[in-house]
Parts: sequence; structure tokens; C-alpha cells
Amino acid sequence: MAADPKPEEISHPPMDQLQGLEYCIDSNPSWGETIALGFQHYVLALGTAVMIPSFLVPLMGGNHGDKVRVVQTLLFVEGINTLLQTLFGTRLPIVIGGSYAFMVPIVSIIHDPSLMRIPDDHLRFLRTMRAVQGALIVSSSIQIVLGYSQLWAICSRFFSPLGMVPVIALVGFGLFDRGFPVAARCVEIGFPMLILFIICSQYLKSFQTKQVPILERFALLLSITVIWAYAHLLTASGAYKHRPEITQINCRTDQAYLISSAPWIRIPYPLQWGAPTFDAGHCFGMMAAVFVSMIESTGAYKAASRLASATPPPAHVLSRGIGWQGIGILLDGLFGTMTGSTVSVENIGLLGSTRVGSRRVIQISAGFMIFFSILGKFGALFASIPFPIFAAVYCVLFGLVASVGLSFLQFTNMNSMRNLFITGVALFLGLSVPEYFREYTAKAYHGPSHTRAVWFDDFLNTIFFSSPTVALIVAVFLDNTLDYKDSARDRGMPWWVKFRTFNGDSRNEEFYTLPFNLNRFFPPS
Repeated sequence: MAADPKPEEISHPPMDQLQGLEYCIDSNPSWGETIALGFQHYVLALGTAVMIPSFLVPLMGGNHGDKVRVVQTLLFVEGINTLLQTLFGTRLPIVIGGSYAFMVPIVSIIHDPSLMRIPDDHLRFLRTMRAVQGALIVSSSIQIVLGYSQLWAICSRFFSPLGMVPVIALVGFGLFDRGFPVAARCVEIGFPMLILFIICSQYLKSFQTKQVPILERFALLLSITVIWAYAHLLTASGAYKHRPEITQINCRTDQAYLISSAPWIRIPYPLQWGAPTFDAGHCFGMMAAVFVSMIESTGAYKAASRLASATPPPAHVLSRGIGWQGIGILLDGLFGTMTGSTVSVENIGLLGSTRVGSRRVIQISAGFMIFFSILGKFGALFASIPFPIFAAVYCVLFGLVASVGLSFLQFTNMNSMRNLFITGVALFLGLSVPEYFREYTAKAYHGPSHTRAVWFDDFLNTIFFSSPTVALIVAVFLDNTLDYKDSARDRGMPWWVKFRTFNGDSRNEEFYTLPFNLNRFFPPS
């Protein structure tokens, strides 16, 4: 008869820092490898940077040239915001990219009757862009005030490992509609991309060249190169010649019109579309998107810290990051990027996939964003990669970020009925409520909140369109009202409390201290 297993054989001790990464937040690969990894992060960031303007610019009356200029501007400001965040914000290895959270208020501005009545398409595009810019400039004040006043740090004291699990998990899971549903729009390139990326990054990860696991480290670049060439072969051979237009848009490599419309050299500059216009209704709707972006980024910061093998960011570092993100949204408004900023979830997933959480890699990728946004033709070449190729990679990377959220359960007691209830209800409602709002909007062409006060509708619809925001509202409310006094240990608070303050753990200084000795002027709390 076999002996009963020992407790250490069936359970695993909780770990403050994720093990198994080749490079953590402040260790760096060789310069050649760092540059190649930075370029890989840049290519991945292109997906969202092209997708958002491709959807919004035609609705505004813009042409292919306008779309290219918006993509260039978005990438340019993304690069600046990423550098600011990695140098002076949370200092985590995160890319600051365009956000889908701003879609609801922006589409509402586009359909404003006063703008829709403008007969000239180009003039309507410019007026709409200026209205969006004005709303972004005003609403950015929310994150700037909450961040730099440390109010968000005070709010974060109500968070626990248990309350954060649904939020971080749904930062990844909540984007499920941007994964396989988009990859399946051109299944002949989307599905091979998914399979090839998994094979290179997981099954062939032990293959090494000069002691570098080259297939694991550069799985994204290799897979995209192979499948992009395959897609180009299909396009050139006439495989899509008689296919429906929607198939051609998603599958062909010559449908983006970015290369032909892009200038050779162009430097984006503030107020390039004209002076922003300000409308109170537009600003209120946009404020909800800024609030949603703040919650999504909070979850993303926690995930990034884990995949960079760092400790969870202390409350004041979290707040500092939100303040700089607010500055980023202000820059979005000044330059006219057509959307606000948030942490790029797919780039966080790539940290885990490559097992490189180096800050320097992300700073190099920011350099690529700025460089290729100025050299228009070269940037447009990479930006013409078909969307299903990116969506196939998202299936893996979004899932990886979601699983990092679930890993915080190791610090809680999951034999507690209370914890099971909170986790299950927050996760379910975080998926179910936004799905209801999406389905309702698709059928009725407006959200469930549909009153005469358009700003109020935009505010509510934006909040409940976001899975992490719904999860945070539900999880934090339940976690702080249900038997919370007697359940501190079950919630994981004894582990969490030492990371609340900068001086609570000696490792915080290594990971989160400001460069250039700036902590003398901004002492951590």
C-alpha cells in the first residue's frame, strides 16, 4: 500500500516573485538581443495602433491619408508615453498603447448631430477630431488629480489579493472578443499563426543558438514573418480575387492602403488638426473612459510586476503611474491620437512568453515607435500586417495575462466559502454584464442606457462595457463588506500589507526608485 503523500508534495508554497524568468525588471540581455526584443514589442503594439484608427477614421469621414496620419500620431505618442511611464511612472516594463475603453464616448461624439450635418467629409473629420481632442484634454485631469494627489493610493487600500484576482484575470479574459473571433475572419492565416506561435514559444523553447533560446525568445517575430509571407503569397496568387469584400479586407496584404498613403517623413506635432473644441457633454462621457482606463491599468500594473519578477507596486508607485498616464492622455488630446491611453495587455503577455521582463527592452521598443512613426513608409509597411495575424497571437498573450491574475489566489484561502463566492460572482458578472451591453448595442444601435442626457448614457455604457471595471466594483464591494473583519488572513492581507508602503519591503527600492536620484525631491511614502 502506497504511503500517504506529504503536505509539501501536494501543495506549493506561495512566492512573492514569479520564478523562471531569464531576465527580471532590472537585468538586461545583450544589446543585440535587447534591440531585437524591443523591435518585437514594437511589432506587437502595431495591432491596436492600426486597428483603432482603421475603425474610427472612416466613421469620421476621413480618407486613407487621414488614417495613416492618425496611426503615425498614435504610435509617436505611444512611444513618448511608454518612455515617460518606464522612466518616471511605475517604472514597470509596460507599453502604453491606445485603449478600446474610449470607443463608446468617441463613437458618441462622431454621431453628434451637429457634426453629422457637416456635408464636407474632410471638414467633418477635422471638426470631429478637434471635439475628441477637447474631451480628452479635459477628462485627463481625472487621472492627473487622482494620481498626483495620491488619492488613488488611498483607494488602493481597499484592494486585497482576493479582490484583485477577478480584475487582473478579466484584463485578459475580458478581451476574448478580440482573439479568435477576429483570427477566424481569415482562418487560413489566423489558425496557422496560432499553431505556429504555440509550437515555437512552447514546444521548441529548448532549441538554442549560442546559448540563446532563439525560438522561444523570438517566436512572435518568426511566426509573423512566416505567416505574413504566406498571406502575401495567397494574395499575389489571386486566391482572394473573387472572394467577398470583407474576406479581402481581412486576408489580403495589400488592402490596408497604408504604404501608398504614407509620407516618407513626417513628425507629428501638437494641435496639428487645429484648435481643440470643448463640449461639456462630450467631456463627461470621456471621463468615464478615463476612469475605466485607470482601473484596467491598475490590474495591468499588478500583472506586469509579476511577469517582470518584481514585487507588487506599492500604493504610491501605483498612484504615480496613474498620474503619468493622465499626462499621457493629455498628450493624446494635444497631438490628436483619436483615442486615450492605457497599458497594452498584449505586451505584458509577451513578457511572460519570452521570459524577459527587462525594462530596457520596453524603452528600446518605445524608440522604435517614435522612429518608425516619423519614417512613414517603413512604419506603414509593418502596419499593413493583416489583423487576424495579431488576433491569433492575442489568444495566447491575453490568456497568459489572465492566468497571472488567477495566480494571486495562491495568497488566499480557497477553502473558504466566502472567498469562493466573491471570486465566482465577480468573475461571472465581469464577463456577463459587458456581454449583455455589447449584445444590446449590436441590436439596438445604442446602449441599454438611452435617455435624453447623452453624456449620462455614455458614462454608464462606458463603465459597464468594461469587464475589469465591473469586476472591480463587484469584488471590492463584496470583499470589504462580507465578514471582512474576521477574514483578513483568508483574503491574503498578511502577505499584501507589506507591499502597501515603499519601505514595507526592501526590494521596492531596487524595482521602483526613480532615476537620476529624483527620490530626493519626491520622497516615497
